[in-house]
Amino acid sequence: MSSNRSEIATNAAAASPARPVVLTCAQPTGRLHLGNYLGAVVNWERMQNDYECYFGVADQHAITVPKVPAELRRNTHACLAQYLAAGIDPARSHVFVQSHVTGHTELAWVLGCICPLGWLERMTQYKDKSRKQESVGSGLLYYPVLMAADILLYNANAVPVGEDQRQHMELARDLAEKFNREFSPTFNVPGAFIGQAGARIMSLQNPEAKMSKSDPNQGGVVYLVDTPDVVRKKILSAVTDSGSEIRACSGSPGIKNLLAIFSAVTGEPVADIEARFEGRGYGDFKKAVADAVIARIDPVRVRYEALMKDGAHLDSVFKAGAEAAQRTAWRTLSKVYRKVGFVQRT
Repeated sequence: MSSNRSEIATNAAAASPARPVVLTCAQPTGRLHLGNYLGAVVNWERMQNDYECYFGVADQHAITVPKVPAELRRNTHACLAQYLAAGIDPARSHVFVQSHVTGHTELAWVLGCICPLGWLERMTQYKDKSRKQESVGSGLLYYPVLMAADILLYNANAVPVGEDQRQHMELARDLAEKFNREFSPTFNVPGAFIGQAGARIMSLQNPEAKMSKSDPNQGGVVYLVDTPDVVRKKILSAVTDSGSEIRACSGSPGIKNLLAIFSAVTGEPVADIEARFEGRGYGDFKKAVADAVIARIDPVRVRYEALMKDGAHLDSVFKAGAEAAQRTAWRTLSKVYRKVGFVQRT
């Protein structure tokens, strides 16, 4: 892999005709799990042909809670490598690190100055997280304003968001409308992107809760970087119940979750899977689920490991993505600065 490849990719993406803009940013948490992949990244990969896509690694958001600097740097590269391995293509999209683009925090300051404090104090994520911490930095309160700036800096038409980010998305819309009213039309009022239904993947050990990196029982979480043996062990150990019916309506949330996973990784309708396994036991079914998951995600793991060995290539992708993102960011920021009354930079 060479830096020339990423430069060609950037030129190809920049030369594409005007399309609706999609922006999504994710924090560099180190490892993507099966829920992230099937619920979000698969949809992102599909969007690349129809939208001008900006995929940001949100390292500035990440420091709202304490981070070990060396781990944050490694996780930022790991996040990119997993995106590329999962199908995000820098020839069709702009992939960048949030801190590499001037404009995110600058626009956040302008938006924060018109954002009533009460709007931020009502955010349920802030209230939930602040209750769990002895000391809360102001960045946690300000997080939604920075998220709004991420979106509005690129005048995104649509933003793929999970249910837990919908309130933040509404704040971005409110701030866009407020700025447009006070200073004249400037920002698109972005909408939440609802793509093809992504599977809602639950923990293998607690199928009443979403699969999450923070799950205290890591046996319930399948990561894209897990080896086939680890994936198989986790799925064979998945919680079911004392019954034997392999049906989504059986009353077993564990079986319902495994059916959802099987359907998501194979594309086979749940009803067809139920018919195929009628009269067969949980053991056979779990083995089939494990085989299907491994067949789907192990090529991602192999590509990821190869990419992590080529740091120069990862940096070249980030460089090209930041250059493309910066061009758009400067245009938006200069317009905003002029409208709020700042003297033009010479």
